[in-house]
Amino acid sequence: MSPKYKAISLNPPAPVADSEMERRAAEYLEKMSSRHSVREFSAQPVPLSIIEQCIATAGRAPSGANQQPWHFAVVQSPDMKAKIRKAAEQEEEAFYAGGGGDEWISALEPLGTGAQKPHLTTAPLLIVIFAQRYGERADGSRYKHYYVPESVGIATGFLISSLHLAGLSSLTHTPNPMKFLNTLLGRPKSEKPVMILVVGHPDKDAAYPAASANKKPLSEIMSVR
Repeated sequence: MSPKYKAISLNPPAPVADSEMERRAAEYLEKMSSRHSVREFSAQPVPLSIIEQCIATAGRAPSGANQQPWHFAVVQSPDMKAKIRKAAEQEEEAFYAGGGGDEWISALEPLGTGAQKPHLTTAPLLIVIFAQRYGERADGSRYKHYYVPESVGIATGFLISSLHLAGLSSLTHTPNPMKFLNTLLGRPKSEKPVMILVVGHPDKDAAYPAASANKKPLSEIMSVR
């Protein structure tokens, strides 16, 4: 055992009966089954305190060597949202003009996506998720981060789930490339933008593509040996 290793007792609560665990799991599934990505948002403001709680939940996600290689940049400024939209739409226009390739663009057709992204300015806030590719010490030297994509993916899942349970809608948006986000938001070169998470209340006429409701059955996504 490493001399640096220290443990904190878990002190677990009293055991939960199997029937209660099943009830909780079913309840969570039901709640998450009502989650849908939307592209039509209301401009209704969202208190920052709610976002802080949701990001704090994301920060509880497991990560490689517990290095927590993520940063969540919250954007509320209308001016900054407009700059992000302008830069993102430039990348999207190139993508839909053929840069994305026929197969990728064809796969997106049932979802009704396009180069114009009005939700980037209509929604009250954006959360730009950055992955920290490496850490930096006070003297400027670097140290390696482990399992960065996996860790950030798990934390993002925590965040999306938390936002939904709080009563908010979200949309994952991944313009490619996204280096412009480092410049606009003043993030260091050690960080790679992973996605823009659009967050807010859905517009009263919001809808989601019928194709997005087609989820694989449990028999296709689970196996037992």
